[in-house]
Amino acid sequence: MTMSRMFLAGAVALGLGAAPALAAEALPISISMAPAAANRASAQMGDRLSFRTVIRNDGTTPVGGVIGWVSLLRTDPGQEQPIDLEDWSAHKAITIPSLAPGESVATDWPFRLIASGTYRAVVSAATRDGAALATSPFADFTVRAKPLVESRRVLPVALGLPLLIGAGMLVTARRR
Repeated sequence: MTMSRMFLAGAVALGLGAAPALAAEALPISISMAPAAANRASAQMGDRLSFRTVIRNDGTTPVGGVIGWVSLLRTDPGQEQPIDLEDWSAHKAITIPSLAPGESVATDWPFRLIASGTYRAVVSAATRDGAALATSPFADFTVRAKPLVESRRVLPVALGLPLLIGAGMLVTARRR
């Protein structure tokens, strides 16, 4: 028996296989996701982006206790990982007490871009009973590195400080 078959047999024996009852029950929720019109076409570190989602009940019965949350993944080759939203966004989840059939709730998910790279955002939703999961389409974006030294900020200091020191010395010398 190969290692993968042994693992599969162990998972089935422990009840970790797919649950047919849950697989047949789909969450009647759809999620659309689009970048906000105000987003810059070429974002860089320090900018803010926002994505608009609409969570909609496509079923025929109300859905209660819906929880929606945003996830962010870094997709650069060799650096693939989920991103902790601690510094990226203060808006991490929403709760919807009930969604009637055909009803929808729109939400904006703002991000403060703190690191350069290629990213993928996705919004997921589940109910409190956790029977199924719905996800939005992916929203991919790239964040350019911000130049550490900007000449428009350095030049006034580089020219102004020596002039100020020189003027101060000149005034002090004249007073003597």
